[in-house]
Amino acid sequence: MNIILLSGGSGKRLWPLSNDIRSKQFIKIFKKPDGEYESMVQRIYGQIKAVDPDATVTIATSKSQVSAIHNQLGSDVGISVEPCRRDTFAAIALATAYLHDIQGINEDEAVVVCPVDPYVDLSYFECINSLYEAAEHGDRNLVLMGIQPTYPSEKYGYIKPAQDANGNGGFTFTEKPDRQKAEEYIRQGALWNGGVFAYKLSYVLDKSRKLLGTSSYSKLFNGYRDLEKISFDYAVVEAETSIEVLPYHGEWKDLGTWNTLAEAMEEPIIGDGRLNDTCSNVHIINELGIPVLGMGLKDMVISASPEGILVSDKKQSSYIKPFVEAIDRQIMFAEKSWGSYCVLDVGKGSLTVRVTLDPRHKMNYHSHEHRDEVWVVVSGGGKTVVDGVERVVKPGNVVTMPAGCKHTVIAGEEGLELIEVQLGLEISVLDKRKYEL
Repeated sequence: MNIILLSGGSGKRLWPLSNDIRSKQFIKIFKKPDGEYESMVQRIYGQIKAVDPDATVTIATSKSQVSAIHNQLGSDVGISVEPCRRDTFAAIALATAYLHDIQGINEDEAVVVCPVDPYVDLSYFECINSLYEAAEHGDRNLVLMGIQPTYPSEKYGYIKPAQDANGNGGFTFTEKPDRQKAEEYIRQGALWNGGVFAYKLSYVLDKSRKLLGTSSYSKLFNGYRDLEKISFDYAVVEAETSIEVLPYHGEWKDLGTWNTLAEAMEEPIIGDGRLNDTCSNVHIINELGIPVLGMGLKDMVISASPEGILVSDKKQSSYIKPFVEAIDRQIMFAEKSWGSYCVLDVGKGSLTVRVTLDPRHKMNYHSHEHRDEVWVVVSGGGKTVVDGVERVVKPGNVVTMPAGCKHTVIAGEEGLELIEVQLGLEISVLDKRKYEL
């Protein structure tokens, strides 16, 4: 089975755990049997592999998320990188061309497209497998999953059964109705549109040629910024008459706000948090190394990370986005393909960062034009390479790197943690030049 997972979003609604690099799908809140926590992307990837171990999974995402994906899923997962955001039709066309041109998948094979972040059980993926089979062997151009509504939601689009003038059955699509309309749609047998659909590669490659002028991966990628910004639903689904809809009746939640995310948490506290016995319906997620204490609270969420601290009524947390957009602050935490970093202090002409490298991982060999750097090894071990000179390092060692010198660090079997101090008047993530080592 071929699956494209759409991984977008800036994570504003789940601040401070999410930011422009770590969107909601990378937050680790789901407890596994071994006591460790996993993220939405890790959970859905594992569920796919549980249903079909041989599934080919490709994640369509922005460049800023690639490191986090490699960090959480490893280097084997396929990634179709969007040079910029052009809405879902361009993203799906590019990912489909990636499967055909780069992965070598035949255009007569089917593929299922679905979001990376729903909270579902394994029956969801059994339904996805049914979509795949229907697209692979059926006679319809497009096969959609319709999710059985559990209440008249105003947040989701609806797939409604309909008939044309000749009495032929079909479907119409509506976006986010008011509650009264939603109730009417449900009475008429409408299903939620969860953005899950299947097709043969040839179908979207043909749509790409007609609507975007090409189905070539290289041409789509190189000209991506100039592609029309349009959703897949509007460009393709709403204009298609050859459609089959398969209903899904299992668990499905869109964990887009703190309120809905808290409902999916198996325990009320993650991290160092304490509540007294007068608290009720309170959830704490604390990524800071200091305790958080709640007293006499009801229907609240408390979230603390290097990005900031949120204390909110659960219902009010849905309205967080405009307030977060007004916060202009450097990103304080990010996962990279080699590990993670956390900003400890921002000063005038300096930046202090805790860097953690996973075992046997390394940074890119790189240099900075406008800043000096100093590394202090805190734990673990490995080696550094500075202007071609290797050095074995252990806790307590100090490595200095003037502006312009090439450098990297490579973790040993135990991993490696260091404190990095950046010094300069122009400290920027853009001040980086990569080299082959």
